[in-house]
Amino acid sequence: MSKIKITFEKLKLLNKSALIPFITAGDPSPTETVSLMNALVENGADMIELGIPFSDPMADGPVIQRASERALKNKVGIKDTIKLAKEFRKTNKETPLILMGYANPIEAIGVENFIVLIKEAQIDGVITVDYPPEESREFVKKLNKEEIDSIFLLSPTTEDERIKLIVKQASGFLYYVSLKGVTGAGNIDIDQVSQKVKNIQRYSDLPIAVGFGVRDPKTAKAVSEISDAVVIGSRIVKEIEESEKIEIIPNVKKLMHSMKIAIDSSSA
Repeated sequence: MSKIKITFEKLKLLNKSALIPFITAGDPSPTETVSLMNALVENGADMIELGIPFSDPMADGPVIQRASERALKNKVGIKDTIKLAKEFRKTNKETPLILMGYANPIEAIGVENFIVLIKEAQIDGVITVDYPPEESREFVKKLNKEEIDSIFLLSPTTEDERIKLIVKQASGFLYYVSLKGVTGAGNIDIDQVSQKVKNIQRYSDLPIAVGFGVRDPKTAKAVSEISDAVVIGSRIVKEIEESEKIEIIPNVKKLMHSMKIAIDSSSA
């Protein structure tokens, strides 16, 4: 059983939703990435989503785009991201680790090579934003063979027939994008998200994580009450961007702690 599935089952017994923070590998620097990952876990992360820097991150808003730009200036690419994951695994064997990225870097190093590398790094799941289900069947099969979850995105505009197609290939969890547009844009309409989550649940028993637009503890709490996991990305990356170097980790810890308290309070 995958670490992702085990984590969700443990949290379900406690009537809690997972907290899944996102950071970009190599931002603000490669030397700080693993320290940030450890800080996230110490302050409530149930899983970590680690972004692979890419020059054209079409699903990401300005905040995460700038994080990718900073990481690329630091010469962090896909192989460096996997090396950072391996470094994290030296001291943390339990926290599920999910890579989020785009097809181009994966295809540049070769799918087979990519899967070998992430297997060695003990990666638990992969989100490939621009691999539609029609084009990712073989990729998914190869990941499944290595017991690595294939996590797919669903959006407010995803129609029922397409949901059925996606859930046939997905494993680990389904990632519902709560907003039309890119990460960090707009405010979440909780009622609309709730309706969409319930609709997705008609077609799959997989846990549903909700992300894009979770900016504060109040929103995190509301999202946790209608989903199995809350993904927080742009808000954390913005904290990294705006903090003085010496304050980055303390500020991220404080932010994570406030989000965790809010999410856990929804099960009280």
